[in-house]
Order: sequence, then structure tokens, then C-alpha cells
Amino acid sequence: MDTNPLAKVIAVYGSVVDVQFSLGVDLPVVSTMLRVRASQGEDIGLQVVEHRGDNVCRCVALGFTYGVGRNMRVEVMEQGIVAPKDLNVLYGRVLNAMALPIDHKEALDTKESVSIKDFSSRLSSEVNLDAGQKPELIHTGIKMIDLLFPLIKGSKSGLLGGAACGKTILILEIIHNIISYQSGTCIFAGVGERIREGNELYHEFLRADLLKRSILVFGQMNESPGMRFEAAHTAVALAEMVLSKGRDVLFFMDNVFRFVQAGSEISTLLGRIPSEGGYQSTLTSEISQLHERIRSEKSASITAIEAIYVPADDLTDPAVVAIFAHMDSLIVLSRSLVQRGLYPAIDPLQSSASSLSPAIVGRRHFEVAQDVLKHFRRYEELERIVSIIGKEELSPEEKIIFDRAKKLQNFLSQPFFTAEMYTGRPGAFVEIADTISGCERIIRGDLDRVDEASLYCIGKINE
Repeated sequence: MDTNPLAKVIAVYGSVVDVQFSLGVDLPVVSTMLRVRASQGEDIGLQVVEHRGDNVCRCVALGFTYGVGRNMRVEVMEQGIVAPKDLNVLYGRVLNAMALPIDHKEALDTKESVSIKDFSSRLSSEVNLDAGQKPELIHTGIKMIDLLFPLIKGSKSGLLGGAACGKTILILEIIHNIISYQSGTCIFAGVGERIREGNELYHEFLRADLLKRSILVFGQMNESPGMRFEAAHTAVALAEMVLSKGRDVLFFMDNVFRFVQAGSEISTLLGRIPSEGGYQSTLTSEISQLHERIRSEKSASITAIEAIYVPADDLTDPAVVAIFAHMDSLIVLSRSLVQRGLYPAIDPLQSSASSLSPAIVGRRHFEVAQDVLKHFRRYEELERIVSIIGKEELSPEEKIIFDRAKKLQNFLSQPFFTAEMYTGRPGAFVEIADTISGCERIIRGDLDRVDEASLYCIGKINE
């Protein structure tokens, strides 16, 4: 071992490593990647986060620091994290935050490579919808989403919910339906979630033959906070690389809150004082830096759909509120609907979408959606009355609205392709025209004599 290297490890505090450079050497700028070879022979990436006295850089390890000791030589990675210039070799691969394969397949050929950080600094003009560009709708085949919260190409949508509300299964269904029926490259970022879920996702992609157009990036919950935090940035950088080639990108992240948590852990490890809410003081800027890179250009766009864990079902949590500002649509999942077996368990009255307007979806779609929401609002009011004094005390008009709202709730539930093995029901992809006509018939009263149970978990209304 070199006893007087250009840079060497002088201290290790869990995931934090202090690296001292020789006197007279300029310190690498913040966010520069360093590399140290541990005693097991594996390279461990270090990211510079602070400059300290005595020519010391404080770094966060992108990996476990087992085997890293004092005086080990450290090298500066000139390009940082690199990816192959030919992105086609990445399709169907599973990568970590360092853009290295973790799927036990052949290594990537990086002789002709490019630094993924080069793409994060590119400025791009946002798509200007006022300049005569008509928004392009993306149909998911999920009735509740297509009717009330339509997805627009180039938008950002958040799926919010507490534990076990169905965020992951819903995002899997959206991925399955969009990639199967739409064009574009899928990039999935698994940030801080369970290894089991990542494994299930991979095999679901394999079963549905979706891997050939997908790149998966994982920083799972068993990994260091640096890996979890950087996995989101690596996935976005790959999306920018695909975007630069004029291809549309479907970007999925599960889970943004775990990205925030990883940032909070790093902040604590660095000894920074947290904000009043208990999160890192840099919470807002970290979320902004990530989401401002999810953008559109004239030739292509990045459409993002992100799962957001809501701790203790508290929508006023500071991290959740900070994420709100960057979303075009907020789809809130309700625990009470889960308990009633209504899937997807979307609460239409707490959710919102900027895309639900006549100029984007058309007059008929907009009016039917408003009528559905009106029935749901009235149902919520009447449900409280019914729970106290019973349905018999309602007026005839109120009984009709109450029954039709329950039928709408059941009709807007749906069997999922990705849940077939659990439910035994075949999945259904429902065109938006069938969804609108089905809701119209219920609102008109054509199905007043039909039992509401027969509308539960079906596809089209004629089923």
C-alpha cells in the first residue's frame, strides 16, 4: 500500500468517510465521486458532501464500508458515475445507484461511456401548452384514473397513501397497462423499498415481456442511505439520457418518501441540525433538484408517476407537503376504501388533477366526471346520516342519489392484471369511452334496478 498517497482515508463513521488530500492539492468539488478499494477487493464509491479543515473531504459512501480502513488509498473518479454510450445495452437490465448491473448477468461494456452527470446540467425549454400544443392524454385502462385524474404526457403524478393502501400494486398495474399499450421507454426507480417487491417487479416484467423496453434502478431498504439517495438521481439521469435521444420516457418511482428519508439519514450522519419538523433542513431543495430534472422537450418528454408513502396517514407531514408542490395530479388512496374492498382505493374527493378540464379531455368527459364527483360528495354527506338514523329516513330523491353513488363506487373498482394470482379474477383494460358511457348509464338511472353487487370489480358495464 502506498504510504503517502495523493488522498487517503483518515476516518470512517458508519456510512460517512473522511478523506484527506495531500497539502497543495485542490480539493474536488462537492458531489465529485471518489473510489476506495476495500480489503475484500471491491471498489466502494464515495461522494463528496463537505469540505473541512486540513484538506479533508467528508464523503458519504455509496455502499457498505466493511473493510475500509485508515490510510487506504482513494482515487478521484474523473467522470463520476458512467453509463454506456449505447443505451440499448441497458434495456432489460437491473442497475444500482452506481449504474452497475446487479442482475447476475454479463458486465456492461463501458469502453465507450458517458458521465450521467453531464445530462443533469442541461437546460431545457418546458412544453408550452399555450403555444398551440395540444396536451396528449395517456390512457392507463384504469377507470377511476382515466375518468377523474387523466394522465398527460410530460406531467408528474403522485400516488399517496399510508402503509398497505395499495400504492405498489397500483403503480405496477399502471406500468403494465401503459407499457403494453403505449410506446416509450420505461425507467423504474426502486428507492428504499423491500427487496421482495423489487424481485416481484422484475419477474412481473419478465412474465409480461416488458423488460425489453425497461431499465430498472434499485437502491433497496437494506442498502446504505447514500445508495438509496443516489438511486433516484441515477434513474433520473438515465431518463435524461433517453430524452436527449428524442425518445419519450415513462418514469416510475417507488417511493419518493424513502428518498427523503435517505436524505434525512445522511443529514443526521453528517451532524446537521434538523428543521423544526424533524426532517433535514435541505428537504425542499433536495426534492426540487430531483423533480426539476423531470421535464419535457419539443421532441420528447418524461412522464413521471411516483408513489408517495404517507406516514401515519398524515397528509400534513412536512415531507409529503414538500412533494405536493411538484405534482400535477395527486391521487390519494384511502384506508377506509381498502377496508371495504374497493380497489383501486382512490379517494376522489381528496385527490385532484389539473388535467381535468374541457379543453384537455373534452366537454362530455368533463361533464360526466363532474356528475360522478357530485354524487360522491352527496354520498359522503348522506352516509353520515345513514350511519346514525338509517337509510329509511332519507327522502326518495336522496335514496336514489345514495344508491347510484354506491353503484358508481362499485363500477369504478376494477380487477388488476398484476393481482390475478391473488384475486383469481382476470385483469381488465377499460377504454375511456366505455368508462364514460358506463357512468352515464348509472347516473341516468338505466341501472337503478340492477343489484349494486353485480357492478363490483368488473371491466365494461355490459359485463
